Amino acid sequence: MNNKIHWAVFISNHSQKEQFIKNVLEGPLPPGFESLENLDGALFSKITLNEFIDEEERHGIQIINKNSQQLLKTMSSGEQKKALLKYIFHLKPDYIVLDNPFDNLDKDAQKDLKASLDHISQNTLIVQLISRKADILPFITHEMVLDGSTIRKLEREVNTDKENNLSINSSFTGRIPTPITPTDYKDPILIDCQDISVIYGDKKVLDKINWTIKKGEFWQLIGPNGSGKSTLLSMITGDNHKGYGQQLYLFGQRKGTGESVWDIKKRIGYYTPAMTDKFSGLHSCLNMVISGMNDSVGLYLRATENQKALAKEWLIILDMWHLRDVLFADLSAGQQRMVMTARAMIKHPPLLILDEPTAGLDDESAALFISLVNKIAKESKSAIVFVSHRKEPGLEPQFIYELQASPEGSQGKII
Repeated sequence: MNNKIHWAVFISNHSQKEQFIKNVLEGPLPPGFESLENLDGALFSKITLNEFIDEEERHGIQIINKNSQQLLKTMSSGEQKKALLKYIFHLKPDYIVLDNPFDNLDKDAQKDLKASLDHISQNTLIVQLISRKADILPFITHEMVLDGSTIRKLEREVNTDKENNLSINSSFTGRIPTPITPTDYKDPILIDCQDISVIYGDKKVLDKINWTIKKGEFWQLIGPNGSGKSTLLSMITGDNHKGYGQQLYLFGQRKGTGESVWDIKKRIGYYTPAMTDKFSGLHSCLNMVISGMNDSVGLYLRATENQKALAKEWLIILDMWHLRDVLFADLSAGQQRMVMTARAMIKHPPLLILDEPTAGLDDESAALFISLVNKIAKESKSAIVFVSHRKEPGLEPQFIYELQASPEGSQGKII
């Protein structure tokens, strides 16, 4: 076996990735991958992890973590990927297909994964599918591009203006539309966490978190995998019962004093890719934007003319009006993120939460999305909390809140 051949396949939001993966693993092999003929392959992917998580939930069978009582779904992204890689390694495949392996991983987890892959690559062929140029593994020998369903060799552009300015160029014109009904919340302080601590069993997750989010502020929330970012977000959205009895104030009302979860949620615009990863509703692009006014994912009520007009304004800003009748499921991943952000912002909520919104996007789509977020921050009064492991070029938060892990639970620090 030739241990020296390793491929990087650059994918965009228009690449037919699923079919390519199927062809590499099951055949017919794409051009340039003939050396994989008659070899056994394995897939390292979020798709694989989700299948194992579903298996655990349905049948209570732990396939990956047989020697541990911890379920996959309770692990951080880094822990999940480490467990999957260990499982695949024991299968001893001839080659491994890596599907954007560094998405949702912090710097330390990326470093650990790269070291493991470097070791594995000595005896196992690697096919790395990546969206972001910065993620390419150092031992890669062949670089390809998946253009739709066509695979071709990568032709490097040297110092092009397009590549250098991805993070600052934007096609957005005009100001973002104003809502039909202005927000009913007038107080300058939206969220106030005072000495918030969270413990699950013996595991201390958060330790005396103090964080105040005010109207119009632009925050980025960072921290290593497993540091409690998701837990903290669930406190802010009112979903976590651990907030009861603590000094947690959501839109002026202390958690557990008779507040309505609906009153909290109607003041928060929220988007994470997981919301639409498995979305199967056949709704048009236009109707998905309109649905934000009804707090549903997809439109199930007849829209008013005012609602249609406002959604049209948003799609014009996004340069997507020509796609208004296209089914949401048929949009590219980048276009879907734009639509869902417009949906979250259409009522100009006091607080907009974007949880790992650029995960899986290619460089150009991510840069365009970042431009949209910066524009919303400048032209609206909505506070923004942008959660990301990756340092996105061009993102312009006013403040960074960092969770720093410790044995006593993560502590927060304003940078």
